[in-house]
Amino acid sequence: MNAKQSAGTDCSMVRDERVEGLPQDVLDEGGTGLEVAYDLLSNELLLDGSARLNLATFVTTWMPGLAAVLMGETADKNMIDKDEYPQTAEIERRCVNIIGNLWHADTNQHGNVTGTSTTGSSEAAMLGGLALKWRWRERMQAAGRPSDKPNLVTGTNVQVCWEKFCRYWDVEPRLVPMEDERYHLGAEEAVALCDENTIGVVTVLGSTFDGSYEPVSEICGALDVLAAGGGPDVPVHVDAASGGFVAPFVQPELEWDFRLPRVQSINASGHKYGLVYPGVGWAIWRVESALPRDLVFDVNYLGGSMPTFALNFSRPGSEVIAQYFMFMSLGASGYGAVQRASSDVAQHIARAVGEMGPYRLITDGTDLPVFAFAMEPDVKNYTVFDVSSRLREQGWLVPAYTFPENRQDLAVLRVVVRAGFTHDTAELFLEGLRKQTTALEALSAPLPQRAAEETEAFKH
Repeated sequence: MNAKQSAGTDCSMVRDERVEGLPQDVLDEGGTGLEVAYDLLSNELLLDGSARLNLATFVTTWMPGLAAVLMGETADKNMIDKDEYPQTAEIERRCVNIIGNLWHADTNQHGNVTGTSTTGSSEAAMLGGLALKWRWRERMQAAGRPSDKPNLVTGTNVQVCWEKFCRYWDVEPRLVPMEDERYHLGAEEAVALCDENTIGVVTVLGSTFDGSYEPVSEICGALDVLAAGGGPDVPVHVDAASGGFVAPFVQPELEWDFRLPRVQSINASGHKYGLVYPGVGWAIWRVESALPRDLVFDVNYLGGSMPTFALNFSRPGSEVIAQYFMFMSLGASGYGAVQRASSDVAQHIARAVGEMGPYRLITDGTDLPVFAFAMEPDVKNYTVFDVSSRLREQGWLVPAYTFPENRQDLAVLRVVVRAGFTHDTAELFLEGLRKQTTALEALSAPLPQRAAEETEAFKH
């Protein structure tokens, strides 16, 4: 086929007549052509609104333009094909080492940190959980004890991926409920639920409910005392989905990582405060022996043998390359500047919200660049759900939700500040919040009560 004939088969040349409707349930007999399809889809996606005004998500919504170009150029590389794309595999290795060194992990005999990239921190968390379960099972079998009733201790504030882990891999979840002003896992409460069947304690460096850090060091210390007193020797996994790329730069003195000997594994999202578009995550282990060899597959694929530890097989290498691009371009000082700026903006907004009158702060952005706030008890005519709805009319997405069991009486709004959210943008948000608050405060009677499904606990 010559070039002219080939051009004639291009979808963009097939038809350019007026499109009556977009295919929704079945594939049309003929295509629209490339340009028409692009135009129609671009127009429809305008209904999503602006991702930059989304204060609900932790996921990165802004990267430098060159990062997007690089991702587009490398989206065709399958991350799992390490033999086919050896340089992409090398870039993954470098990223694992950079992150592991950031979290004070040990290196193996080849000078490498033990870890892997994933599709996100949820997959990374499940890999960490599987390693905990396998190591626990090995210990129980070596001691001649039953290994059929594993349990995992967490707070009720953990991300839903841990509920999935327990259900998918038949592990009993032991959830510590919130109580009074304690909105996450505490050391005393964690230890009380541990026994010889506990595969690990999951601590969270940055709760999705309010942005607060759990006291990882205190929990590890309490577990040290438990083990020293003849109790079970329980390892700790840190879910640092967001905090893993914040604490090293904003709170460098905070000991939460592998500086604590009881911490065996950590997961984080590169596509949250790692500053990369979705989706990429990272799972890192303290030492090579913390990852059971039985979980690593040596796969003979496309002519090459390669070790792999993952729940899926094919995913683009572009996000891993984008992670390395950000590491290269920003360096430690650049990451520090970005995260400190987000922290400053979050605390600035929190102070302003606290001064408005009808709101009380639950957190103030001093841990993650995230804060939550509730209504003062004397506010009767409207709720946080009404505030969220009014802000949405202006394009701002600010989630309102109730807390989990034991504190379902507490309903809050939460603001997440990310890279690209400047002080100028913050002032625009505060102006909008003040405007809507003034209108709601002027109400002479309560707004209608919302349906239960509109006030359910947030599962982000």
